[in-house]
Amino acid sequence: MKIIAFGGSPSKNSINKKLATYAAGLFENAEVEVLDLNDFQMPLFSVDIEAEIGQHPLAKAFLEKIATADILVVSLAENNGNYSAAFKNVFDWCSRIGAKVFQEKPMLLMATSPGGRGGASVLEIAKNAFPRYGAIVKATFSLPSFNDNFDVANGKISNLELDNQLKEIVKGF
Repeated sequence: MKIIAFGGSPSKNSINKKLATYAAGLFENAEVEVLDLNDFQMPLFSVDIEAEIGQHPLAKAFLEKIATADILVVSLAENNGNYSAAFKNVFDWCSRIGAKVFQEKPMLLMATSPGGRGGASVLEIAKNAFPRYGAIVKATFSLPSFNDNFDVANGKISNLELDNQLKEIVKGF
């Protein structure tokens, strides 16, 4: 079983990438590949640029990575209540190649933030939108107050109740 995981943030220290990496590692007997959005930087999508250059090769590469997955583990950063501009740009480029960006793959959809809502707004937006783009959202998970509930040094959730909650979700896959 292959898992493709990524955080929806271009930050070098992305808390969402840390959460996605941890969650992907909870799946037993799985090969995990963690993508970095920085490897998929493209010009800001516009139909004018698309008309000029066509389908961007990095969008094709991102979709090829998604195609290799049996399960997607995605943790979205919340910027002003919505997706990060970096994730949205990758998504926009990819959706122009094919509307089913997530290619009918089962997905664990997550979000975290330093605040107490844990990215709840972006998680709700994605939970409602992603199925239209080929995601089979099997479960969602929000980790509130990342700095209080995640042990960065050990790369894992430090809040036992929340950690057990995520582990039960993963078992349900």
